[in-house]
Amino acid sequence: MRLHGKGRALSERVDISELTAEVRRLAAKRDAVVLAHNYQRPEVQDAADFVGDSLGLARQAALAQARTIVFAGVRFMAETAKILAPDRAVLMPEVGAGCPMADMITAEQALAFKQAHPGVPLVTYVNSSAEVKAVSDVCCTSANAIEVVRSLGVGRVLFAPDRNLAAWVASRVPEVEVIAWDGFCPAHEQVTAEALLAQKQEHPEAEVLAHPECRPEVLALADAVLSTSGMLRYAAASASEEFIVVTEEGLLHGLAKAAPGKRFYGLHPAVLCPNMKLTTLAKVRDCLRDGTGAVEVPDEVRIKAAQAVERMVAIG
Repeated sequence: MRLHGKGRALSERVDISELTAEVRRLAAKRDAVVLAHNYQRPEVQDAADFVGDSLGLARQAALAQARTIVFAGVRFMAETAKILAPDRAVLMPEVGAGCPMADMITAEQALAFKQAHPGVPLVTYVNSSAEVKAVSDVCCTSANAIEVVRSLGVGRVLFAPDRNLAAWVASRVPEVEVIAWDGFCPAHEQVTAEALLAQKQEHPEAEVLAHPECRPEVLALADAVLSTSGMLRYAAASASEEFIVVTEEGLLHGLAKAAPGKRFYGLHPAVLCPNMKLTTLAKVRDCLRDGTGAVEVPDEVRIKAAQAVERMVAIG
C-alpha cells in the first residue's frame, strides 16, 4: 500500500506537469495571457503568466496585448479585466466562482446608500460587481484603499462593501469619517484573536502578517497589515525567518517562492476561500482549448464602471 501511495503521488505530479505544458501550449496558440490570483491553487499559480493581487492583476489586464485574457480568480476580478480591456476576450475557467462579499451589496443598495448621504463620495472595494462599481465614485483594493480615501480630500466617505477594510482605513486616516456598509469576507471574518494568539504562543519569534479584511481585534495583534502583494514584498525584505500568515492559505505558496528558506505558518483552522479553489488546472486547460467561460459587461455598465476602476488604477 505504501508503494501504491508513492506511485499515485508521482502520477499526480506527472499529470500536473503535463497539464501545465498543455496550458502553456494552448495559451500560445490562442494568443492568451493567463492571470491568477494569489489565492488560487498552487499548480494554477505556477501555470499562469502573472500572479498577483486584485490591483496588480487589474494593471496587467489593462496592459494586456494578448487577444484573450484567461482569469483564474473569481467573477468580480474577471469583470474588472473586461472593464479595463473591453476589446479583449475575457474567459473564466470556472464561471461559478463568485465572491460572497461582492454579493452583499447590489447597485440598488449602493444608490440608496449614496442617497442617504447626499454629496458624500462612495469608495467601493474592488470586491464588488460591475453594476456596483458603475454607481461608485472610485474603487480601491486592499493595497491602495488608504491612498484612495486620502486622495479624495474630503472629510467623509462612504465605504462598501467590507466593514473590516473600512475600519482599517478609518484607523489609518483619522481625519476622515468613514461610513461603512455592513459587508465582510466570510473567510477572513472567521479568524479569531484566540486562534491567532494560539499560533503566536506556538511560534513566539514569528512576525504576524494580516490582511485588512480581518476583524479589528485580529489586526491589533499583527506586526504588519498588508495586501497579499504587500505580504510577499514584506516577507522577502524582512530580517525575520518566521511568519504567521493571516489570510487565505493560497498565499503560502507564493510566500515560499518569494522568500525561500523562510518559514510560514497558517492558522488552525485554515483560512480557506472555497470559491478560489473552484478553478483547477484542468479547467484552465479546457477554457483555453474550448474558448468557454466568456465574461461580458454591458456597455452601459462598463463605461460607468471604468471611470471608478481607472481612477483606482491611476492612484496606484
